[in-house]
Amino acid sequence: MFCHKLGVQILNPVNSTQSQVEFDPENKPPPQPPPDLKRRFVVHAEKDHFDFVAHRQIKKPTNTLESTGHLIKGCLGGGIMGIHEAYMKSGLWTSLVFTIIFGFYIAYCVHILVKSAQTLYRRLHITELSYPDLAEASLEVGPFPSLRKYSRWFRYAVDLVICLDLFGACCVYQIIIAKTIKEVVEEGTHEVGDMNRLRLYILTLLVPVLLLCMITTLKYLAPFSLLADVFIVTCVIATVVYGLQSAPALREMPAWKDAMGFFEFCGIVIFSMEGIGVSLPIENNMKDPTQFPKVLSYGMSIVVMFLILVGFFGYWGFGEQSISPVTLNFPNAIFPTILKCLMGIMIFITFALNFWAPFNLVWYYMAKKHDASKHWIWERVYRAIFVVIITAIAIAFPNIGNLMGLLGAFCLSNMGFIFPAMIELLVIWETPGLGRWRWRLWKNVFVIFLGVLLFVAGTYSNVKGLIVNL
Repeated sequence: MFCHKLGVQILNPVNSTQSQVEFDPENKPPPQPPPDLKRRFVVHAEKDHFDFVAHRQIKKPTNTLESTGHLIKGCLGGGIMGIHEAYMKSGLWTSLVFTIIFGFYIAYCVHILVKSAQTLYRRLHITELSYPDLAEASLEVGPFPSLRKYSRWFRYAVDLVICLDLFGACCVYQIIIAKTIKEVVEEGTHEVGDMNRLRLYILTLLVPVLLLCMITTLKYLAPFSLLADVFIVTCVIATVVYGLQSAPALREMPAWKDAMGFFEFCGIVIFSMEGIGVSLPIENNMKDPTQFPKVLSYGMSIVVMFLILVGFFGYWGFGEQSISPVTLNFPNAIFPTILKCLMGIMIFITFALNFWAPFNLVWYYMAKKHDASKHWIWERVYRAIFVVIITAIAIAFPNIGNLMGLLGAFCLSNMGFIFPAMIELLVIWETPGLGRWRWRLWKNVFVIFLGVLLFVAGTYSNVKGLIVNL
């Protein structure tokens, strides 16, 4: 900030997985644990028409406009605060063009994921699926009987990648908070040994973050989500204004740099706009889920526009010396300083929101290892352990750009590109089939190939960047 053999009727088709954690559209939806009951998916005949929209029971469904807002909020996070550094790594015009290309590519992969889910709704006569549900169901009822026994492992793979992504985002948020505090306290001074001093600031955040993450319910944190969105929009506008004040002639800006920088850019831009984790919960909560393509088109257009504004004007205005988060490049006047402080506070609260989602899944499994009477204390012990691990990683690698790039390349190449293409192939293999000249097969092979390329090259370049900047 998501089974098993044919012939057995599904036990609880409606709200089976979402009952574990009810989706709150104000927050990035959590990965969903598998249900306690051993679900069995069964494929129904095509002639048995099933209207999943009519059968879906939602207490507070969202319309197209509300769903678009939730998608934008799910895609835009801390990543937008470092997108200008991605432009700096790759070159201004190359980055601009590929931001748009990645916008289309990511939107298409979200589209095929949701389309695959809606196809399975009709086949399995169920009304909703989380991402892990969809991965498991697609392999369980897929065209390859020998692979069905691995369906639960496909779910675990999705769960693991989602957790790595969201816990990793917490590392990024902690570094952003520490850099913001350092900038305000030291009034923007940058000296030799800055990185070690930054590590001390990250360490001092351990206790406050630890106390914050002891909050086990979202109801105290959810109101801050809207405020965070307001501050993000304010930062976008401020980036354009302050960037233009110091921007050189456009002809002086490099259009392209090098391949290593380009793949670092790819990881960061994917991290900054990927919304695959929120797509299915949003679709599951829509009044008319057949309108999801409109939601996707409108939402991704706005997300890409915001990223271009911050990336283009941030790099153009602040140049090769620009740092992340983008707010640290603003002048040391009263309003920018207030904005930095408020943004730091909002990201501090967002840390807890982002932490809650993956920890909920981890605790679902860990709780089984302990006596129910001691769950209260053990939950807090595990919360503390994960916060300490997150802080240790942030101290070891306090480089926002490369850390975001690594998360984008390692986690989101799988979750956003490779897995959706694999799921669509499993769903369409027999019906409607691969098409003339097997075009659906080659199309998904191409999507998977690009995902693997971004995974390998992006992971290598960003890991190298993290090591170089130790």
